[in-house]
Amino acid sequence: MKKAIIACLLTATIFSFTSCGTSSNLIFNQNQNQTSVVLSQNNFKVVGTAKGQVKSTYIFGLGGLSRKSLRENAMGAMVKSADLKDGAKAIINANVTEKNIFVLPFFYKRVMTAEGQIIEFTK
Repeated sequence: MKKAIIACLLTATIFSFTSCGTSSNLIFNQNQNQTSVVLSQNNFKVVGTAKGQVKSTYIFGLGGLSRKSLRENAMGAMVKSADLKDGAKAIINANVTEKNIFVLPFFYKRVMTAEGQIIEFTK
């Protein structure tokens, strides 16, 4: 009987320290740029992909940034990595992915990744 109780306590302890994770794709319109470009002609080419990633860690629910701030920082990092200074370039199909890793209630980590395609206008 004592061995069964110890085995149950050990199993419960092991399961209480396992981590979990979730991932979601934020599909609402985060593109707040007010530029309107019609891509009806073949006057552009895809030159690459821009990516920005931001991480935030919470210990016992304290610390880190809000979800909105992380999303905006990831978008900013993506735009910065795109290097849009040279030529007529734009980012299209911008998308933000959120990944959560946690061991409740001790540790929680949120990772926001923004990705988009860089196009360059040829005409």
